Amino acid sequence: MNYKVSIIIPTYKRSDYLIRAIDSVINQTYSNIEVIVIDDNDPYSEFRKATEIKMQKYFNNKKVKYLKNDRNLGGALARNVGIREATGDYITFLDDDDVYLPYKIEKQLNFMLSQDCDMSFTDLKLVNDNKVVVDYREYTNLDNSNKESLLKYHIMRHLTGTPTFMYKADKLKEIGGFEDAKVGQEFYLMLKSIEKGLKISYLNECDVIAYRHKDGGVSQGKNKIIGENVLYDFKKKYFKFFTTREKMFVRFRHYAVMTIAYKRNKEYFKSFWSLIVMFLASPIDCIKEVSRYIINIFKKRRMEIK
Repeated sequence: MNYKVSIIIPTYKRSDYLIRAIDSVINQTYSNIEVIVIDDNDPYSEFRKATEIKMQKYFNNKKVKYLKNDRNLGGALARNVGIREATGDYITFLDDDDVYLPYKIEKQLNFMLSQDCDMSFTDLKLVNDNKVVVDYREYTNLDNSNKESLLKYHIMRHLTGTPTFMYKADKLKEIGGFEDAKVGQEFYLMLKSIEKGLKISYLNECDVIAYRHKDGGVSQGKNKIIGENVLYDFKKKYFKFFTTREKMFVRFRHYAVMTIAYKRNKEYFKSFWSLIVMFLASPIDCIKEVSRYIINIFKKRRMEIK
């Protein structure tokens, strides 16, 4: 097996974490890789200078490509720059503040070859700055991977995030990569993958650690609020395929996300109002999903201790 895997890492205002991310890729058990770092900082900013200094560490590393955008493009378009530059047979992604565990690429590539699929995704562990588990995304209740089931599940629960995705390079380029969206870039990419008929497989393992920082990260702020409302309106176009009960869940999930988004932006009244709407949208889901979330996090934290 000598397939080449391209790992695309866009970076913006987070050079302090970047080395950790790149090193987690370089130290993979699978060696036939190229790391494409896309510097999306403003060319004349202190962040560009700081990133250039950090990247000097890899000056002589032939596996690392360092590309600098002429202007800030945003995460989606920056990743598309990496996709166009990629020379690998397969493409996967990593955010500049997250890490791969050592077997991530080898394990996921072997899985894709065994399944003969065009795209795959895995579980995702989210931790805080103290490395305490704050969320764990898994999809063991996904019944099957046919187009209809994937589409409905994705609209309702989101089959994300980006660092868990791996694609056959030609298939990713064929569907056009990421859409230019401020929020939900990975959501739209997965949706496109499903609707374009890619063969998609789920690997029920976790070799990606994503960090949630105290400041909320660059994906939060006002753009998060605007983007989530746009995404919810977009989802309504699919409601004709959903039962009343399923639409209740989508509404519940949206306002659950908005409750947190408003809280992080210190808009406490709107956060409280979203909390009320969340409960009224589907009291059953509110109880079930909150309970499931708490139990799941408790289990994962106990596993970490062991």
